[in-house]
Amino acid sequence: MVKKTRDRFIEVARSLFARQGVENTTMNDIATASDKGRRTIYTYFKSKREIFNAVIESETDDLIKALRAIVARPMRPEQKLQEYVKARLEKMREVVSRNGSLRAGFFRDVRKVDRARSIIAKKETGLLMRILQEGVDNDVFTIADIKETALMITNMIHGMDVPYIRNTLTEYGIGKDQIVTSITNLIVNGITSRH
Repeated sequence: MVKKTRDRFIEVARSLFARQGVENTTMNDIATASDKGRRTIYTYFKSKREIFNAVIESETDDLIKALRAIVARPMRPEQKLQEYVKARLEKMREVVSRNGSLRAGFFRDVRKVDRARSIIAKKETGLLMRILQEGVDNDVFTIADIKETALMITNMIHGMDVPYIRNTLTEYGIGKDQIVTSITNLIVNGITSRH
């Protein structure tokens, strides 16, 4: 019952945020649309920011599942990195495109984008660490600090979200596929073992 009520609030908030925008939606709006009282919603969420973060986290579950599946595949670490970068950018594009409130905030409010990213950044970094460790173990990558490298790669990919989603690099002759290839080449060439 507790999980169902919490999930209901998240689903209703997602719908209201998409229709009205986050700024124009109140906790009372969410409670009323959920057929619950204000006291009930505050039992689950202390603030609108907290429920917004829960919406973002539920929206990005598919992204994390897709990335986990890539990490688990039996393929060379370099290939995993390329698949990871492609899936990460494409899934984020889908999440942002599907969710009206996230789309508006994503392109307008850097702080909101950073909060949304921080929710999944730790998970992404952990998954990248697994790929990088596999590459080191197989003598494919040379990396002094796997965690630091994974953090840098995560943030580099995050920095490409807007150009990828908006496809703004086409004016330079760089399409989405080339973005993926270029990012992957930069990463792999920087960490590949030289024998």
